[in-house]
Amino acid sequence: MSKTNIPEKVKVQLWTLSGGRCEYSGCNKALWRDDLTMAKMNKAYIAHIIADSPDGPRGDMVRSPLLAKSFSNLMLMCDEHHRLIDKEDVDGHLEKLLVQMKKEHEKRVELLTSLIPQNKTHLVFYGSNIGNQGSPLCFQSSAQAVLPDKFPNDNYGIELGIKNSLIKDKEDLFWELELKNLERQFQENIEPIKIHNSVKSFSLFGLAPQPLLIKLGTLFTDLYDVDVYQRHREPASWKWQNKNDFKGFKLIKPVDYDGIPILNISLSATITNDRIEKLFSSKTSIWTITHDKPNNDFLKSKSILSEFRKICRHFFDTAKSKHGQDNILHIFPAMPVATSIEFGRIWMPKADMKLIIYDQNKYRDGFYKTIKI
Repeated sequence: MSKTNIPEKVKVQLWTLSGGRCEYSGCNKALWRDDLTMAKMNKAYIAHIIADSPDGPRGDMVRSPLLAKSFSNLMLMCDEHHRLIDKEDVDGHLEKLLVQMKKEHEKRVELLTSLIPQNKTHLVFYGSNIGNQGSPLCFQSSAQAVLPDKFPNDNYGIELGIKNSLIKDKEDLFWELELKNLERQFQENIEPIKIHNSVKSFSLFGLAPQPLLIKLGTLFTDLYDVDVYQRHREPASWKWQNKNDFKGFKLIKPVDYDGIPILNISLSATITNDRIEKLFSSKTSIWTITHDKPNNDFLKSKSILSEFRKICRHFFDTAKSKHGQDNILHIFPAMPVATSIEFGRIWMPKADMKLIIYDQNKYRDGFYKTIKI
């Protein structure tokens, strides 16, 4: 136990720069209140990295007295982690490790408190069943994805999906229920924000079948200030990465344009045209948006998503000139979440062809019609 009388100004500095939270990595526990009753209280401990006596944890004959009252040698901690570093696992908590914890925690607090109100954003979650898999969407990981450019407007976010639905996407009822729910949730929870709320920025996280994500994108038109995020597999995160070794998208045009207009989007996997053609008894004109190596994790950076928006806009304009605005465009998608949403956002209801969107399902023997837009 420390015997040093820490100066009041050093205590204030420590409380301020730590945000009043435990600085042990991964804890972040609020130290000014009881977690159960929420009553105001001080349950903080001031821990020494180098003990204030030579025989203490990580003590040193020379440095202990010199650093006993130094802010750089102090950490604000909860009781559990104070005991852990000083009694239960001293050998596992060397000076270098604790210094790094303190540095990272205080840097994060400084970053968050330096953000201006204009950088607030509403976190929006849309989850739906995909096959037999549920759709986990985590507020904490999503909040980390928007930092440091923006920070969440609240601690909850806005959920648009149906929770605990037992209806699966192989059933026709699934699409009817999900579509109606999504439209009504958007009208009640999103539209009023755009009109009345001072924070008009949205950060969008979705995990749902692609037709519904496209529909979601058509609701979040370019009139909304929206950042769309992609869940990455390697590494597992929602945060956009800076690396970009992507070689670009390709728009492959049909041989002629007098058939049923179809768009094959082969980004996360390759859809062969024969799988599409067998669904139509009339002649087809198949356009394809693809890239050199279709796979599940190619979409690493926002710049790639921006490229996708551009080629989609080019496609819509070109296809309309060839097939006419009053025709119906059939969409066969195999693409990541973020591109599905952006495809819907780039589509213009008054200028582009109407859409029929298909989904792949092994229980339905391949692709089948889902929703019309």
